[in-house]
Amino acid sequence: MAEVLTKKASLARRIGAFILLATTFAILISLGTWQMQRLHWKEGLLAAIAERRSAPPVTTAEIERILAEGGDIDYRTVTVPGRFDHGKERHFFATYNGRTGYYVFTPLMLDDDRFLFVNRGFVPFEQKDSSTRLAGELPASVAIHGLARVRLSEKPSSIVPDNDVAKNIFYWKDLDTMASSVGLPADKVLPFFVDADATPNPGGLPIGGVTQFDLPNSHLQYALTWYGLAAALVVVSGVFIIRRKP
Repeated sequence: MAEVLTKKASLARRIGAFILLATTFAILISLGTWQMQRLHWKEGLLAAIAERRSAPPVTTAEIERILAEGGDIDYRTVTVPGRFDHGKERHFFATYNGRTGYYVFTPLMLDDDRFLFVNRGFVPFEQKDSSTRLAGELPASVAIHGLARVRLSEKPSSIVPDNDVAKNIFYWKDLDTMASSVGLPADKVLPFFVDADATPNPGGLPIGGVTQFDLPNSHLQYALTWYGLAAALVVVSGVFIIRRKP
């Protein structure tokens, strides 16, 4: 009787071990496959961004049409004529070439009396105050060339600090708050941003062309890691089974 119970217990352990190994193998393969899917998605996104960046510039009306149709406007080249309202600039905390400072977001008044917030570029921490860089305040009508950028509907992560509106320091690009904090009605502000290109500003500030394109794409390495772990699991399990045979 004891021998029968021992055999049943041994069989149960083997079945449990097999189920555990099969489940682990399936999870590892699933993770590898998911990373491959992410790889194809990221490659498609990078190709789309490259195509948009090299396309002829469009107008704000075209950007609005794309938005209305549910399309993606991010990184589309755009040309926008208007006049900056420098007294209403907002400051987004940022780093540039190892220096701490701010991106200057300034509302551009359009011909139809609406406004578009333009990321004019980077200024060092000590030159946050616009009075220290008056040469860079363009007084006349200008034509801004740059890239359309989507607005954020909410703070991107809980670890991102809340915007300090009182000190005019933004840690995430909250378009509604940027507009309301300078007295611009929501219906008068276009629902996207524009990052100005690297065309030099008078006095050298702000430094334009700060759009980042370095999107991480390590999905292939991750996929190979998960597939490699799955293969290692099979090999180790096979060696263990062979060695246990009488």
